[in-house]
Amino acid sequence: MGAAALRITTLDAHTAGEPLRIITSGFPEPPGDTILAKRAWVREHAEPLRRALMWEPRGHADMYGALPVPPVTDDGDLGVLFLHNEGWSTMCGHGVIGLVTVALDEGLLERPGDAPVVRLDTPAGRVTATAHREHGRVARVSFENVPSFLVAADLSVEVDGLGAVDCDLGYGGAFYAYVDADAVGLELRRRAFPEIVALGKRIKQAVVARHPVRHPDGDPDLGFLYGVIFHGHAAPDEVLERNVCVFADGEVDRSPTGTGVSGRVACLVARGALGFGETVEIESLLGTRFTVCAERATTVGGVDAVVPRVTGSAHLTGRHEFVIDPADPLREGFLLR
Repeated sequence: MGAAALRITTLDAHTAGEPLRIITSGFPEPPGDTILAKRAWVREHAEPLRRALMWEPRGHADMYGALPVPPVTDDGDLGVLFLHNEGWSTMCGHGVIGLVTVALDEGLLERPGDAPVVRLDTPAGRVTATAHREHGRVARVSFENVPSFLVAADLSVEVDGLGAVDCDLGYGGAFYAYVDADAVGLELRRRAFPEIVALGKRIKQAVVARHPVRHPDGDPDLGFLYGVIFHGHAAPDEVLERNVCVFADGEVDRSPTGTGVSGRVACLVARGALGFGETVEIESLLGTRFTVCAERATTVGGVDAVVPRVTGSAHLTGRHEFVIDPADPLREGFLLR
Protein backbone atom coordinates (compact mmCIF):
# COMPACT_ATOMS: atom_id res chain seq x y z
CA MET A 1 0.00 0.00 0.00
CA GLY A 2 1.47 3.31 -1.09
CA ALA A 3 1.56 6.62 0.74
CA ALA A 4 -1.19 7.96 -1.52
CA ALA A 5 -3.83 5.72 0.05
CA LEU A 6 -6.92 7.63 1.16
CA ARG A 7 -8.21 7.12 4.69
CA ILE A 8 -11.83 7.83 5.54
CA THR A 9 -13.23 7.56 9.05
CA THR A 10 -16.85 6.85 9.88
CA LEU A 11 -19.17 6.31 12.80
CA ASP A 12 -21.66 3.57 12.01
CA ALA A 13 -25.11 3.24 13.54
CA HIS A 14 -28.51 1.75 12.88
CA THR A 15 -31.94 3.32 13.17
CA ALA A 16 -34.65 0.72 13.77
CA GLY A 17 -32.39 -1.78 12.01
CA GLU A 18 -31.47 0.35 8.99
CA PRO A 19 -27.71 1.03 8.72
CA LEU A 20 -26.22 4.50 8.68
CA ARG A 21 -22.54 5.14 7.93
CA ILE A 22 -21.70 8.70 9.01
CA ILE A 23 -18.57 10.04 7.32
CA THR A 24 -16.43 12.00 9.80
CA SER A 25 -13.16 12.66 7.93
CA GLY A 26 -11.28 12.06 4.69
CA PHE A 27 -14.11 12.91 2.30
CA PRO A 28 -13.72 16.13 0.24
CA GLU A 29 -15.96 18.96 1.39
CA PRO A 30 -18.38 19.67 -1.47
CA PRO A 31 -18.60 23.32 -2.59
CA GLY A 32 -21.89 25.13 -3.18
CA ASP A 33 -24.14 27.78 -1.66
CA THR A 34 -27.08 25.39 -1.29
CA ILE A 35 -27.41 21.77 -0.22
CA LEU A 36 -28.75 20.91 -3.66
CA ALA A 37 -25.62 22.47 -5.18
CA LYS A 38 -23.46 20.39 -2.87
CA ARG A 39 -25.45 17.30 -3.85
CA ALA A 40 -24.90 18.12 -7.53
CA TRP A 41 -21.15 18.40 -6.89
CA VAL A 42 -20.82 15.03 -5.16
CA ARG A 43 -22.91 13.37 -7.86
CA GLU A 44 -20.43 14.63 -10.46
CA HIS A 45 -17.15 14.36 -8.56
CA ALA A 46 -17.46 11.85 -5.71
CA GLU A 47 -19.09 8.77 -7.24
CA PRO A 48 -15.98 6.56 -6.80
CA LEU A 49 -15.96 7.38 -3.08
CA ARG A 50 -19.70 6.75 -2.75
CA ARG A 51 -19.29 3.34 -4.32
CA ALA A 52 -16.23 2.56 -2.21
CA LEU A 53 -18.08 3.27 1.05
CA MET A 54 -21.49 1.85 0.16
CA TRP A 55 -20.59 -1.19 -1.97
CA GLU A 56 -18.65 -4.36 -1.15
CA PRO A 57 -16.14 -5.08 0.30
CA ARG A 58 -16.62 -2.20 2.77
CA GLY A 59 -20.41 -2.15 2.54
CA HIS A 60 -23.20 -4.11 0.89
CA ALA A 61 -26.18 -3.67 -1.42
CA ASP A 62 -28.37 -2.25 1.37
CA MET A 63 -25.82 0.09 2.98
CA TYR A 64 -26.78 3.71 3.62
CA GLY A 65 -24.67 6.73 4.51
CA ALA A 66 -24.66 10.35 5.63
CA LEU A 67 -22.13 13.04 4.81
CA PRO A 68 -22.32 15.97 7.26
CA VAL A 69 -21.50 19.32 5.65
CA PRO A 70 -21.55 22.92 6.89
CA PRO A 71 -25.03 24.46 7.09
CA VAL A 72 -26.10 26.81 4.29
CA THR A 73 -28.62 28.80 6.34
CA ASP A 74 -27.95 31.40 9.02
CA ASP A 75 -29.75 29.42 11.73
CA GLY A 76 -28.79 25.93 10.56
CA ASP A 77 -26.73 23.69 12.84
CA LEU A 78 -25.62 21.18 10.25
CA GLY A 79 -26.06 20.28 6.61
CA VAL A 80 -26.27 16.70 5.43
CA LEU A 81 -26.13 14.69 2.23
CA PHE A 82 -27.44 11.12 2.12
CA LEU A 83 -25.95 8.33 -0.01
CA HIS A 84 -26.93 4.76 -0.88
CA ASN A 85 -26.30 1.96 -3.38
CA GLU A 86 -27.47 3.97 -6.39
CA GLY A 87 -26.68 7.60 -5.64
CA TRP A 88 -27.60 10.51 -3.37
CA SER A 89 -31.00 10.94 -1.68
CA THR A 90 -32.94 14.17 -1.23
CA MET A 91 -34.00 13.36 2.33
CA CYS A 92 -33.79 10.47 4.80
CA GLY A 93 -35.75 10.15 8.02
CA HIS A 94 -33.84 7.24 9.53
CA GLY A 95 -30.68 9.15 8.61
CA VAL A 96 -31.85 12.23 10.53
CA ILE A 97 -32.58 10.14 13.63
CA GLY A 98 -29.25 8.32 13.41
CA LEU A 99 -27.17 11.40 12.62
CA VAL A 100 -28.62 13.51 15.43
CA THR A 101 -28.24 10.65 17.93
CA VAL A 102 -24.61 10.00 17.05
CA ALA A 103 -23.66 13.66 16.61
CA LEU A 104 -24.85 14.52 20.11
CA ASP A 105 -23.68 11.38 21.89
CA GLU A 106 -20.25 11.39 20.24
CA GLY A 107 -19.60 15.13 20.52
CA LEU A 108 -19.83 16.07 16.85
CA LEU A 109 -22.35 18.67 18.00
CA GLU A 110 -22.40 20.25 21.45
CA ARG A 111 -25.94 20.98 22.58
CA PRO A 112 -26.82 21.06 26.29
CA GLY A 113 -30.10 20.08 27.91
CA ASP A 114 -32.51 17.17 27.96
CA ALA A 115 -34.25 18.15 24.69
CA PRO A 116 -31.76 19.93 22.42
CA VAL A 117 -32.97 21.11 19.02
CA VAL A 118 -30.86 20.49 15.89
CA ARG A 119 -31.72 22.33 12.66
CA LEU A 120 -30.63 20.40 9.59
CA ASP A 121 -30.25 21.67 6.04
CA THR A 122 -31.13 18.79 3.69
CA PRO A 123 -31.55 18.73 -0.12
CA ALA A 124 -35.34 18.60 0.42
CA GLY A 125 -35.30 21.58 2.80
CA ARG A 126 -35.18 22.37 6.52
CA VAL A 127 -35.69 19.51 8.94
CA THR A 128 -35.89 20.36 12.64
CA ALA A 129 -35.00 17.56 15.06
CA THR A 130 -35.40 17.35 18.82
CA ALA A 131 -33.30 14.84 20.74
CA HIS A 132 -34.73 13.36 23.93
CA ARG A 133 -31.99 12.54 26.41
CA GLU A 134 -32.26 10.07 29.25
CA HIS A 135 -29.38 9.65 31.72
CA GLY A 136 -27.20 11.87 29.54
CA ARG A 137 -27.65 9.88 26.32
CA VAL A 138 -30.06 10.30 23.41
CA ALA A 139 -32.89 7.80 23.83
CA ARG A 140 -34.93 8.89 20.82
CA VAL A 141 -35.17 11.68 18.24
CA SER A 142 -38.25 13.41 16.87
CA PHE A 143 -38.05 15.44 13.71
CA GLU A 144 -40.39 17.84 11.98
CA ASN A 145 -40.13 16.89 8.34
CA VAL A 146 -40.49 18.93 5.18
CA PRO A 147 -44.07 19.49 3.91
CA SER A 148 -45.48 16.17 2.74
CA PHE A 149 -48.43 15.58 0.43
CA LEU A 150 -50.52 13.24 -1.67
CA VAL A 151 -49.69 13.67 -5.35
CA ALA A 152 -52.36 11.42 -6.85
CA ALA A 153 -54.67 8.73 -5.50
CA ASP A 154 -55.58 5.40 -7.05
CA LEU A 155 -53.29 5.56 -10.05
CA SER A 156 -53.32 2.40 -12.15
CA VAL A 157 -50.25 1.03 -13.92
CA GLU A 158 -49.77 -2.11 -15.97
CA VAL A 159 -47.02 -4.29 -14.48
CA ASP A 160 -45.61 -7.25 -16.38
CA GLY A 161 -46.91 -10.48 -14.88
CA LEU A 162 -49.37 -8.70 -12.58
CA GLY A 163 -51.64 -6.67 -14.80
CA ALA A 164 -53.17 -3.50 -13.41
CA VAL A 165 -51.74 -2.32 -10.06
CA ASP A 166 -53.28 0.58 -8.14
CA CYS A 167 -51.11 2.94 -6.12
CA ASP A 168 -51.06 6.33 -4.45
CA LEU A 169 -48.23 8.72 -5.24
CA GLY A 170 -47.03 10.65 -2.21
CA TYR A 171 -44.13 12.82 -1.10
CA GLY A 172 -42.42 12.89 2.29
CA GLY A 173 -39.03 14.33 1.33
CA ALA A 174 -38.88 11.94 -1.62
CA PHE A 175 -41.56 10.56 -3.94
CA TYR A 176 -43.01 7.08 -3.36
CA ALA A 177 -45.64 4.84 -4.91
CA TYR A 178 -47.74 3.32 -2.10
CA VAL A 179 -49.14 -0.13 -2.89
CA ASP A 180 -51.50 -2.32 -0.85
CA ALA A 181 -49.55 -5.56 -0.32
CA ASP A 182 -52.71 -7.69 -0.14
CA ALA A 183 -53.87 -6.37 -3.50
CA VAL A 184 -50.75 -7.74 -5.21
CA GLY A 185 -50.63 -10.97 -3.21
CA LEU A 186 -47.51 -10.02 -1.27
CA GLU A 187 -46.77 -11.16 2.28
CA LEU A 188 -44.83 -8.55 4.26
CA ARG A 189 -42.66 -11.03 6.13
CA ARG A 190 -38.91 -11.70 6.11
CA ARG A 191 -39.33 -14.95 4.19
CA ALA A 192 -40.85 -12.97 1.29
CA PHE A 193 -37.81 -10.67 1.02
CA PRO A 194 -36.80 -11.73 -2.55
CA GLU A 195 -40.37 -11.32 -3.82
CA ILE A 196 -40.65 -7.90 -2.14
CA VAL A 197 -37.49 -6.67 -3.89
CA ALA A 198 -38.42 -8.07 -7.30
CA LEU A 199 -41.96 -6.74 -7.23
CA GLY A 200 -40.90 -3.35 -5.89
CA LYS A 201 -38.46 -2.89 -8.75
CA ARG A 202 -41.02 -3.89 -11.37
CA ILE A 203 -43.70 -1.57 -10.02
CA LYS A 204 -41.23 1.30 -9.77
CA GLN A 205 -40.23 0.86 -13.40
CA ALA A 206 -43.89 0.84 -14.45
CA VAL A 207 -44.75 3.98 -12.49
CA VAL A 208 -41.66 5.86 -13.71
CA ALA A 209 -42.57 5.02 -17.32
CA ARG A 210 -46.18 6.21 -17.03
CA HIS A 211 -46.36 8.84 -14.29
CA PRO A 212 -43.44 11.27 -14.15
CA VAL A 213 -43.36 13.22 -10.89
CA ARG A 214 -42.62 16.89 -10.37
CA HIS A 215 -42.17 18.73 -7.11
CA PRO A 216 -44.58 21.68 -6.75
CA ASP A 217 -41.62 24.00 -6.17
CA GLY A 218 -40.43 23.09 -9.65
CA ASP A 219 -36.92 22.02 -8.69
CA PRO A 220 -35.95 19.22 -11.12
CA ASP A 221 -33.47 17.76 -8.60
CA LEU A 222 -36.44 16.71 -6.43
CA GLY A 223 -38.59 15.36 -9.26
CA PHE A 224 -37.97 11.61 -9.36
CA LEU A 225 -39.64 8.50 -7.97
CA TYR A 226 -37.40 7.21 -5.18
CA GLY A 227 -39.15 3.98 -4.31
CA VAL A 228 -42.20 1.79 -3.78
CA ILE A 229 -43.73 1.26 -0.34
CA PHE A 230 -45.87 -1.77 0.32
CA HIS A 231 -48.31 -1.32 3.19
CA GLY A 232 -50.27 -4.01 4.96
CA HIS A 233 -51.64 -5.22 8.25
CA ALA A 234 -49.53 -5.29 11.37
CA ALA A 235 -49.91 -6.60 14.88
CA PRO A 236 -50.58 -5.76 17.65
CA ASP A 237 -53.62 -3.59 17.16
CA GLU A 238 -52.04 -0.31 18.26
CA VAL A 239 -49.71 -0.38 15.25
CA LEU A 240 -51.42 1.25 12.29
CA GLU A 241 -49.76 -0.86 9.63
CA ARG A 242 -46.56 -2.39 8.34
CA ASN A 243 -44.60 -0.49 5.67
CA VAL A 244 -41.80 -2.02 3.59
CA CYS A 245 -39.89 0.31 1.29
CA VAL A 246 -37.95 -0.79 -1.83
CA PHE A 247 -35.89 2.18 -3.02
CA ALA A 248 -32.89 3.16 -5.14
CA ASP A 249 -31.62 0.05 -6.97
CA GLY A 250 -33.66 -2.62 -5.18
CA GLU A 251 -32.52 -1.52 -1.72
CA VAL A 252 -34.85 -2.48 1.15
CA ASP A 253 -35.23 -0.23 4.19
CA ARG A 254 -34.99 -2.19 7.43
CA SER A 255 -36.71 0.67 9.27
CA PRO A 256 -40.30 1.84 8.66
CA THR A 257 -38.74 4.64 6.48
CA GLY A 258 -38.92 8.17 7.90
CA THR A 259 -39.68 9.91 4.63
CA GLY A 260 -41.98 7.04 3.67
CA VAL A 261 -44.16 7.25 6.78
CA SER A 262 -44.29 11.03 6.29
CA GLY A 263 -45.73 10.59 2.81
CA ARG A 264 -48.02 7.81 4.00
CA VAL A 265 -49.49 9.99 6.76
CA ALA A 266 -50.02 12.79 4.21
CA CYS A 267 -51.93 10.33 2.02
CA LEU A 268 -54.07 9.14 4.96
CA VAL A 269 -54.90 12.72 5.97
CA ALA A 270 -55.86 13.59 2.39
CA ARG A 271 -58.14 10.55 2.28
CA GLY A 272 -59.79 11.49 5.57
CA ALA A 273 -58.49 8.35 7.30
CA LEU A 274 -56.33 10.24 9.83
CA GLY A 275 -56.76 13.51 11.70
CA PHE A 276 -54.21 16.16 12.61
CA GLY A 277 -52.50 15.43 15.91
CA GLU A 278 -53.43 11.73 15.85
CA THR A 279 -50.33 9.70 16.65
CA VAL A 280 -49.86 6.29 15.07
CA GLU A 281 -47.13 3.69 14.94
CA ILE A 282 -45.91 2.14 11.72
CA GLU A 283 -43.66 -0.90 11.81
CA SER A 284 -40.98 -2.27 9.52
CA LEU A 285 -40.27 -5.71 8.10
CA LEU A 286 -38.32 -6.36 11.32
CA GLY A 287 -41.15 -5.18 13.56
CA THR A 288 -39.26 -2.03 14.61
CA ARG A 289 -41.39 1.09 14.82
CA PHE A 290 -41.58 4.80 14.15
CA THR A 291 -44.21 6.98 15.75
CA VAL A 292 -45.66 9.57 13.38
CA CYS A 293 -48.36 12.23 13.28
CA ALA A 294 -49.46 15.06 11.00
CA GLU A 295 -48.84 18.12 13.14
CA ARG A 296 -50.49 20.78 11.05
CA ALA A 297 -51.65 21.72 7.58
CA THR A 298 -49.58 23.77 5.17
CA THR A 299 -49.12 24.25 1.43
CA VAL A 300 -46.15 23.83 -0.88
CA GLY A 301 -46.23 25.34 -4.34
CA GLY A 302 -49.99 25.73 -4.05
CA VAL A 303 -50.50 22.06 -3.11
CA ASP A 304 -52.20 21.09 0.16
CA ALA A 305 -49.68 19.43 2.47
CA VAL A 306 -49.03 18.40 6.05
CA VAL A 307 -46.06 18.85 8.36
CA PRO A 308 -45.27 15.40 9.80
CA ARG A 309 -43.41 14.64 13.02
CA VAL A 310 -41.57 11.30 13.14
CA THR A 311 -39.97 9.72 16.22
CA GLY A 312 -37.55 6.81 16.45
CA SER A 313 -34.35 5.55 18.07
CA ALA A 314 -30.84 4.84 16.83
CA HIS A 315 -27.77 3.06 18.22
CA LEU A 316 -24.05 3.29 17.54
CA THR A 317 -22.61 0.09 16.05
CA GLY A 318 -18.98 0.88 15.24
CA ARG A 319 -16.08 3.21 14.53
CA HIS A 320 -14.12 2.65 11.33
CA GLU A 321 -11.12 3.84 9.37
CA PHE A 322 -11.41 2.71 5.77
CA VAL A 323 -8.39 2.60 3.49
CA ILE A 324 -8.77 3.19 -0.24
CA ASP A 325 -5.55 2.06 -1.87
CA PRO A 326 -4.95 3.37 -5.43
CA ALA A 327 -3.19 0.09 -6.24
CA ASP A 328 -6.28 -1.95 -5.34
CA PRO A 329 -8.12 -2.98 -8.53
CA LEU A 330 -11.38 -3.21 -6.51
CA ARG A 331 -10.88 0.09 -4.68
CA GLU A 332 -14.17 1.54 -5.96
CA GLY A 333 -16.14 -1.46 -4.75
CA PHE A 334 -18.52 -3.90 -6.42
CA LEU A 335 -21.94 -5.45 -5.87
CA LEU A 336 -23.05 -9.06 -6.07
CA ARG A 337 -26.82 -9.46 -5.68
